[in-house]
Amino acid sequence: MKEITELIRKDFLLELRQRYAINGILLYVFSTIFVVQLCFGRVIDDTTWVALFWIILLFAAFNAVSKSFVQESSSRRLYYFMLTSPVSVVVSKIIYNSLLMLILGVLSLGLYSVFMGFPDFDLKLFLPAFALGSVGIASALTMVSAIASRSGNNAALMAILGFPVVLPLLLILVNASQLALTGQVESARIISMLLSVVLIDVVIVVLAVILFPYLWRD
Repeated sequence: MKEITELIRKDFLLELRQRYAINGILLYVFSTIFVVQLCFGRVIDDTTWVALFWIILLFAAFNAVSKSFVQESSSRRLYYFMLTSPVSVVVSKIIYNSLLMLILGVLSLGLYSVFMGFPDFDLKLFLPAFALGSVGIASALTMVSAIASRSGNNAALMAILGFPVVLPLLLILVNASQLALTGQVESARIISMLLSVVLIDVVIVVLAVILFPYLWRD
């Protein structure tokens, strides 16, 4: 746990020193939401609201998480290899990117609601699905970023590998959001949807922990 904590602290310090990265992502989110508002105004149906929101959040996640391992030089990776275990490295990256995605997601949801309004969701389903979905997308893209960092064409590989990996989770999140639009959802349906998202999140994290050491040794 000490290794993981120190690695997360290191990532936050690097982010604070390189504020242009997070500022660029926030500018991207704001610009995208503003363009959507210019095109549609506030007159869109709830289903379109859901689709546009998850599209914006997905591309924000790609921009935010893609630099996880890409920005690490080979000499720095060798330094980490001598000091820490690969499990600590990948778990710290997953936790850091999940926190980053939650922050970006909350900011995106707030801005999007200001410009486009906020539908009458059943918040008992929408908010937990939103939080768990942000964590799942960040976890999946963290592993994809690790694979892409071993290739010379990082951006293309992130796009090729990332979308198929997050697609099953994205479909469940869209279905959960649309279900939340129907009003008060039964507790059994809420638990079923949230368990599906949690299960996918757990599978992604377990696979990352199992597979990353082989990639790390390479």
